[in-house]
Amino acid sequence: MALTPSTMILPLGAKAPDFELKDAVSGKTISLSTFSGKKALLVMFICRHCPYVVHVKEELARLGRDYAPKEAGIVAISANDAKGTPDDAPEKLKEMAGELKFSFPFCHDETQEVAKAFTAACTPDFFLFDGERKLVYRGQLDDSRPGNGKPVTGKELRAALEAVLAGSPVSPHQMPSMGCNIKWKPGSEPDYFSR
Repeated sequence: MALTPSTMILPLGAKAPDFELKDAVSGKTISLSTFSGKKALLVMFICRHCPYVVHVKEELARLGRDYAPKEAGIVAISANDAKGTPDDAPEKLKEMAGELKFSFPFCHDETQEVAKAFTAACTPDFFLFDGERKLVYRGQLDDSRPGNGKPVTGKELRAALEAVLAGSPVSPHQMPSMGCNIKWKPGSEPDYFSR
């Protein structure tokens, strides 16, 4: 388990990369247009097996419940190579979504191209876009990590979501998320790690 921080490369103001992925639960195709009309879009790179995701999974489910009635779209994506980490195969993601009663789609990025487009690096990794689909926040959920004794509150991410929904600016002071590295297919690690 390599502790990996968010790249923080995608600049604030960048347009959300488009994507088309299948929801592991419903089988429906999910894309940017799925969330048309929403004031905010949260894209979360997570997986099933990572201890850092396991540590915050209840809060991720809560986020979904809390923001489902609001003008916020949420999508979770696992980009881990399912051959190397079978716990992150689509059927296992479907199980996780059912266990936690996720109210948002949970997609598998089989080609890993979506993760690369977002410059995702770790699980969990969060990207929040405003109504124009411009990036306003990338970084951590909060400062809780497995074993550090701090409560999981979702404080930073929730503050950013509330700001977007209120039409207020999001604080540019953003801390990278930390977690397990995305499990890239052999020989396909993205070049942004060498920047």
